[in-house]
Amino acid sequence: MFRRRTLLTAAVAVPTAALVTGTRAAAAPAGAAGRFPTEFPLPNGFQPEGIATGPGAVAYFGSRVDGRVFRVDLRTGEGADFSPAVGHPTLGLKTDRHNRLFAAGGTGGNGRVIDTRTGAVLVTYPFATGTTFVNDVVLTPDAAWFTDSRNPALYKVSLRHGRLPDDFTALPLSGDWMQGEGNNANGIARTPDGRALLVVQSNVGLLHRVDTGTGVTSRVDLGDVVLTNGDGLLLDGRTLFVVQNRLNQVAVLRLNSSGTRGRLVETRTDPRFDVPTTVAAFGDRLYLPNARFTTTPTPDTPYNVVAIPR
Repeated sequence: MFRRRTLLTAAVAVPTAALVTGTRAAAAPAGAAGRFPTEFPLPNGFQPEGIATGPGAVAYFGSRVDGRVFRVDLRTGEGADFSPAVGHPTLGLKTDRHNRLFAAGGTGGNGRVIDTRTGAVLVTYPFATGTTFVNDVVLTPDAAWFTDSRNPALYKVSLRHGRLPDDFTALPLSGDWMQGEGNNANGIARTPDGRALLVVQSNVGLLHRVDTGTGVTSRVDLGDVVLTNGDGLLLDGRTLFVVQNRLNQVAVLRLNSSGTRGRLVETRTDPRFDVPTTVAAFGDRLYLPNARFTTTPTPDTPYNVVAIPR
């Protein structure tokens, strides 16, 4: 067990109204999202990675450059800085119903929780030091789970009764998990039955099912499908969307309830994709930030977000 380090920052004023967030994007009225822009810009030089959507038609984006969070009104595509820079990347993001945004801290080796009403950092959990890359996060009814692409472990922050605890635990990965060079554990989601977790291992293109009690992993049987460059995951019922960043495509898998087997239903792409990293849903759309990994970044490099049908 480890103690947390609390960090409170000044609140940042934002133009959009305060929201009640949830683990899944609230369904918009039928056809409502169809009136929203299907593409909108992020700040030049921002280098986006993660995205989280919440009720009220907003989306949050994290910067790989300095870790600040940018919030966008999906109705207009307009946004503003929401939570200040932290000096390291902000990657995977998720919101909950307690007005909180959970953020993976990349090379900072941490996870932090941000107040979605003010942008203030409520708490920072120092998961790891040295070689680390805390990459993504998923919320379950009783915990927030973070992946680390450079270490074979998941980090668990318990959320019983909605309270933020004073500590966290590290769960070593075992079983079929074989740690290799490069980015290993990346996107994370729950199994359809909610009894385990799914983690994509980017460097080898494998999808693993993780027992949250033991850390034992088993390879999900996808036949001959390999999820090369697998990044962000999004579960919708028994459908799992897997963003394959440098391939500029999204694999759509149909899983069994336990998440032990699946099949490829289709592969989606779009001419506007420019190395998307992850995906979030709102209404009848999927939103993907273009990270542009194959473009040399500068402070003036433009970045954007595109929406495709859900």
